Amino acid sequence: MIISDESAVELRSVVKRYSEILAVNNVDLTIKKGEIFGLLGPNGSGKSTTLKMLLGLVQPESGSIIVLGTDVQKDPITVKQQVGYVPESPRLYEFLTGIEYLDFIADVYEMQTEEKKNRIYEYLKALELEGREGDMINGYSDGMKQKIALISAFLHRPRLLVLDEPLSALDPRSARIIKDVLNQLKTQGVTTIMSTHVLEIAQAVCDRIGIMYHGKLLALGNMKELRAMSKLPDSGLEDIFLKLTGTGDTKAIVEELLK
Repeated sequence: MIISDESAVELRSVVKRYSEILAVNNVDLTIKKGEIFGLLGPNGSGKSTTLKMLLGLVQPESGSIIVLGTDVQKDPITVKQQVGYVPESPRLYEFLTGIEYLDFIADVYEMQTEEKKNRIYEYLKALELEGREGDMINGYSDGMKQKIALISAFLHRPRLLVLDEPLSALDPRSARIIKDVLNQLKTQGVTTIMSTHVLEIAQAVCDRIGIMYHGKLLALGNMKELRAMSKLPDSGLEDIFLKLTGTGDTKAIVEELLK
């Protein structure tokens, strides 16, 4: 498969099973370079599995995945070198200090000493971790750990960011900084794939959105296209999502809970 010069990611007929569970069901998807793309879906819809397959962390049963011009199955190391990844529940080396962990990550990506030092300092200051970088990570709050995970993803100037719930536990100021950074990186041609359950964030930040349900790519488009698809011309993403996935009938559930 030949990837388009305009594409950062291409999935073709991708299938992934876990025993009897069909986690990803024949997904075709193209994500453009410099795009902020939202991948949404209920729990168990196949989002995280899809993201892990993009990174070479999980192998598909069939189909092809090309990331930044490289076949992930044939050369996962080249892909990993160009990608920054924040999983839904980042697992940091908590026996290290914040600065030790970031220094280690920078060395993994073979960053030059001066660049490493400057970029770590810039991010620590921007995200208000300056002065706490010498503390052990196991003493950090959840929000501080999330900031360290995000810095780790941005540090080596990746061409593709894969972010699973990236703004989880962040204070409003830090969340705003991360959103602004993503928009600035977009102008430099960096592609971001973001998965989140906070639909207001996806609507505000993403250029296009894909909605997964039961392993299939149920809907794909910008907000105008999704509104047309759902026949909800004036609605926000939450109403569109609930209608397209058939999960919007919550009135009876609420009434039952309040009995």
